[in-house]
Amino acid sequence: MNSHASSRITRIVTLLLIAIGICTRVGAADEGRQYYELRVYTTKSADQQQRINDYWRNAGVPAYNRQGIQPIGVFTEIEDSPTNKVYVLIPCDSLETFAAIPARLAADTVYQPAAGDFLNAPKSNPAFENLQSSLLVAFDGMKQMVIPPPAQKPKVFELRTYLSPSENKGLNKIQMFEHGEITTMKEVGLAPIIYSRTLVGPQMPSLVYITCAVNLEEHKKHWQGFGSAPVWKELQADPQYKDNMKQAISVMLKRTAASQL
Repeated sequence: MNSHASSRITRIVTLLLIAIGICTRVGAADEGRQYYELRVYTTKSADQQQRINDYWRNAGVPAYNRQGIQPIGVFTEIEDSPTNKVYVLIPCDSLETFAAIPARLAADTVYQPAAGDFLNAPKSNPAFENLQSSLLVAFDGMKQMVIPPPAQKPKVFELRTYLSPSENKGLNKIQMFEHGEITTMKEVGLAPIIYSRTLVGPQMPSLVYITCAVNLEEHKKHWQGFGSAPVWKELQADPQYKDNMKQAISVMLKRTAASQL
């Protein structure tokens, strides 16, 4: 990527953020709040999955880390398949950090040769079939990514996306999380990593969160505990939260060798 192209991408990202009403100067209410980019690569072969993983392991993760962006989560679907998607979670401490990434990668003399084969893959042999990217912002109820403790390193991750029928209903669902769901999930052991609202992405209005566990059996037990929790039952029965969600999408994931989570 040349400097002109990188500069153009940076300007587009910045203008987009301004256009949707997001101030690039973080106010007191947003102090400490993280933003996340969630990338989803669609593949058609184990070879493509390996190429994506190798890119992030050998080029992407080290380059982002040099920018002070870490930890990077790199996951794939828990059941092996030639069409597995690869999910990459990138935390940013500010919108300025997010907007500056393309230019910094373009200027990184270590990254460019390390990423060359992946970035320049030909049409006849693409490194992936499609790439979707969403920009997320952390909830008030959990403004920072929570990294699982080393002694309890999880093997199972669940990515959940909740779609709402309108923007106000989406905000209402977030309020429901912050008035008891987040606390209850932590209490029953669901071990959340992020809670976020989608600012820009293919599925809106929506919220996205990730939980984790040491194995599938334990994860199911934690969800059973949540389902029977009195706080959840009260929230579920509260009329003010009626019909604030139209679809829940769940994807079970495992880390790849490139992941720092």
